[in-house]
Amino acid sequence: MATTLGTKAKDTFAVLSLLGLLAVGAPISTVKAENLPESTIQAAPSSNEHSILAKRFEDAAREMQAKADEQKTLLEQYEQTNLYGWQSRNLKSHTAALIRKYEQAAWANMKEAMAHRQMAQPSQPGYAIHGGEMPQTGRN
Repeated sequence: MATTLGTKAKDTFAVLSLLGLLAVGAPISTVKAENLPESTIQAAPSSNEHSILAKRFEDAAREMQAKADEQKTLLEQYEQTNLYGWQSRNLKSHTAALIRKYEQAAWANMKEAMAHRQMAQPSQPGYAIHGGEMPQTGRN
């Protein structure tokens, strides 16, 4: 009975340590508008500044996608190992959740980058009309 309890305690400690390392080693570092200084967001009128912001968002998206790919390889390893019971389910579900979280963050950052790239393009009068309506010229 004592050896069984000791083995269970060791296994429990090992799994909790592994989950702790996964949680600590996988911080989310997205570049969101709320993480940027207020002055950067409000004072981005030039196309050069929008290009810089777009590059920051693209870099963050690439970083998030790399982390998602890393978690995918971990998930494949977990599926190939002989873990049984709640250990297997916990590791697999935690890793799958991290993959979803990183992919969503990558998508959101790419969306922001595309928006800033679009704002960085020089505006051409007459081509893009707000609301899709023709401006009124005074002549009917």
